[in-house]
Amino acid sequence: MILTVDVGNTRIKSAVFENDTLVEMSVFPNENFSDTIENILKKFPKITVLAVASVGKQEKEAFKLFSNRVKIYFIDREKPFPFINKYATPHTLGIDRMVLAAGAVLQFPGQNRLVIDAGTCVTYDFIDKNNTYHGGAISPGTRLRYEAMHNFTAKLPLLTIENPENIIGNTTNQSMHSGVINGLAFEIDGYIDALKSENENFIIILTGGDANFLAKRLKNTIFANSNFLLESLNNLYLYQIKND
Repeated sequence: MILTVDVGNTRIKSAVFENDTLVEMSVFPNENFSDTIENILKKFPKITVLAVASVGKQEKEAFKLFSNRVKIYFIDREKPFPFINKYATPHTLGIDRMVLAAGAVLQFPGQNRLVIDAGTCVTYDFIDKNNTYHGGAISPGTRLRYEAMHNFTAKLPLLTIENPENIIGNTTNQSMHSGVINGLAFEIDGYIDALKSENENFIIILTGGDANFLAKRLKNTIFANSNFLLESLNNLYLYQIKND
C-alpha cells in the first residue's frame, strides 16, 4: 500500500492506495500532520511507502520521523518525469503543477491535455499529445477573489463561496458572488475555448478544492476529479521507481 501526501498552504491532503485503487482519503490542517499520519499508518499497517511532493526543509524533517516504519519518497524535479519540459524557467515551475502534468500524461496518453487546478490559485497547464509540457497560466482562486474585494475596498464584506442566484446580482452580496463565481467560470471556459481552437483531441481535467463546485457551471465538457493530484502522485511514484 502507498500513502500519498499533498502539503498545501493551510491543509494537507492524503490518500491510501492499494493496487492503484484509492482506499481512503483525508484532509486535515497542517498543525495536525504528525498525529494524523500516525493514525493512518496504524489503521493501514500494510502501507510501505509514503510518497510526497518535495516540500521545505522543515516539512521534510517532519516526514522523516516515520522513516523507520515506511519508505519516505520525496518527488522532486530532479527525478524522471513522463514529459518534455519546455517551460522557459523550469526551476520556477511548482512541483504540484509538474505532478498534475505527469498524471495527465500517464492517465490520458496520446491526447492534448489541459489540467486546471482550482485551489487557492487557479493554475492552467497544457501538455500536448507528444508529451511536451508548454506552460499555462495562474490566476486568483475563489477565496483570493473574495478576500481581495474585502481587503482592498472600504465597505465590501468578506463572503464565503456561494452559488449566485442570477447572472445579474440585485444586492451587493449577490453581485459579488456573481462576479467571483460567474467571472471565474467565464475565465475557465474562455481559456478552454482558446486552446480548443488550436488543438484537436483535447481533454480537460479539472481538479482542486473548488473543482466539483465549478464543474457544473462550465459549458465545456470536462473530466472533474478533485483527487487528481493525489492519484497523480501515486502514478508518478510508480513511474519514477521504474525509470529512475
